[in-house]
Amino acid sequence: MDKKELALEVIRRLKTEYPEASCTLDYDKAWQLLVSVRLAAQCTDARVDQVTPKLYEKFPGIRELAEAPVEEIEKIVHPCGLGPSKARDISKCMKMLHELYHDQVPDTMEELLKLPGVGRKSANLVMGDVFGKPAIVTDTHCIRLCNLIGLADEVREPAKVEKLLWEIIPPEEGNDLCHRFVLHGRAVCVARRPQCDKCCLKDICRYAAQQG
Repeated sequence: MDKKELALEVIRRLKTEYPEASCTLDYDKAWQLLVSVRLAAQCTDARVDQVTPKLYEKFPGIRELAEAPVEEIEKIVHPCGLGPSKARDISKCMKMLHELYHDQVPDTMEELLKLPGVGRKSANLVMGDVFGKPAIVTDTHCIRLCNLIGLADEVREPAKVEKLLWEIIPPEEGNDLCHRFVLHGRAVCVARRPQCDKCCLKDICRYAAQQG
């Protein structure tokens, strides 16, 4: 199989294995997803989901967060690590949403990338999950699995993996596939100890073949 054929087969099998594909972070509104994904840097989704309800209880909207002292935000998000920088980014991002976008999250990659603390991974997540647009979120699971399976060849940079995947994956499949990579990476293809014997991709996966 070439990479396009392999990608389609991976998509088909992971759809069967994980019929429900959705973001593992809890959120109700687009701006909350921006906050959560910023807090998730070097932090588990589970920890983020414990912290955000406390943040939203005190600051329930974009305007409230925009007007909140950074120090108050930092006190709440501290358990997620990197508190000062995360609080600062969240504050600046909410200020921009409030002052320039009238409390609305923009729906284009270009505009999302203008927001403080928002990179391509965050922007793609919002584009796909909130607005239903074609998106590819190259998080650590996506990058690792793509290289193990053989969709990528020792490519580790998120932007390069994203570009490569756009070339071989139908646009409408990208967002859900990346969510399924996360689910599969946590359940079966675990970092440093992939459970190839339980894997639905074992007969088409380059790494599994190498294990013999």
